[in-house]
Amino acid sequence: MATSTELTQDQKNWVVGVSHVLGSTNPGLESSANEKPSLGDVNVSFLGADLATERTRRQRARSLILPREHGAWGLLLGPMVTGAGVAFRESTHVVPAVLLLLATLAVFWLRTPVESLLGTSAMRAQTRGERRTVALAIACLGAVAAFALGALLWSWQNPLLWLIGAAAGTAFVAQALLKLAWQRPPRLSSGRPASKQAVQRLRMLSEIIGTIGLTASAPAAYYLITGKFGVTAWVVWVAVLIFAGDQIHYVQLRIHTVRIEGLRAKLRHGWAFAAGQFLMTAALTMACLLGLIPPIASIAFSPILFRGWLYFIQKPAPLAIRKLGWSELTHAAAFCVLFIATFAVTK
Repeated sequence: MATSTELTQDQKNWVVGVSHVLGSTNPGLESSANEKPSLGDVNVSFLGADLATERTRRQRARSLILPREHGAWGLLLGPMVTGAGVAFRESTHVVPAVLLLLATLAVFWLRTPVESLLGTSAMRAQTRGERRTVALAIACLGAVAAFALGALLWSWQNPLLWLIGAAAGTAFVAQALLKLAWQRPPRLSSGRPASKQAVQRLRMLSEIIGTIGLTASAPAAYYLITGKFGVTAWVVWVAVLIFAGDQIHYVQLRIHTVRIEGLRAKLRHGWAFAAGQFLMTAALTMACLLGLIPPIASIAFSPILFRGWLYFIQKPAPLAIRKLGWSELTHAAAFCVLFIATFAVTK
């Protein structure tokens, strides 16, 4: 029976040297893809290599299970908190909000392990152990989602939740189809592939449509807490959708114009974003004049309007993606707090 032995660095060097001297016709350092190396009947364990392998295995397991779209978490939870915060001024039904949170998180999380198991994503479950781990995650998340949704929809409760879910699902299907389009861009009539700008526009459109589905958590939270789906629910949905769309457009603009300098050059490349800023201001003004939102609610949009216009006049600087992500997360948290506060003080 083989025994396991830990080797010092000198012993490791000796094993390697002996294996080179003896060659393949004598007992040497042997290993296979799934077994530890051995010298004769002695299993050789390289502690550093074993730790590195185990660390890599754990990292792969997390990547196969945990969603990798960190920005999508903010687009999912921010609208839900906003909708719930506005709804709590009319009702205090907390249990439906908690069940919606569980169901939404479980369903959103479920997509990553399902794609890993089916092999439709960049990270795929390859070994039997990985497939077992991913299948266990799917079973647990599916159970949580089924429990939460069952409690919300039991005995035909909250019937409009079916329609909200259908709208979100339609948006996600449309996003998936557009994603296929920009990943495999169509060719022009001349036979040449579509331009880079056309592909970028398709990608932007797919992200905006996907955002419609993610932000549906706002009216869903409002509806479940208040039991109503009226003008306020629509206003909250449109408000968080406009905010999220501006964030997506801004991030894409910063990424694709990182080497652009000067006001004229930035306006030439970012005219669509500037037009969006104008349209957002006009929409907010109309909503305030029509009494759809409290006039002070526009304060919640002030930070992103300011940072949007500041982009065109600020000096060029290296783009730090992580810093940009944290900055947009801060803007999202500020919008959530300010929007809820403005509705609360005008109750």
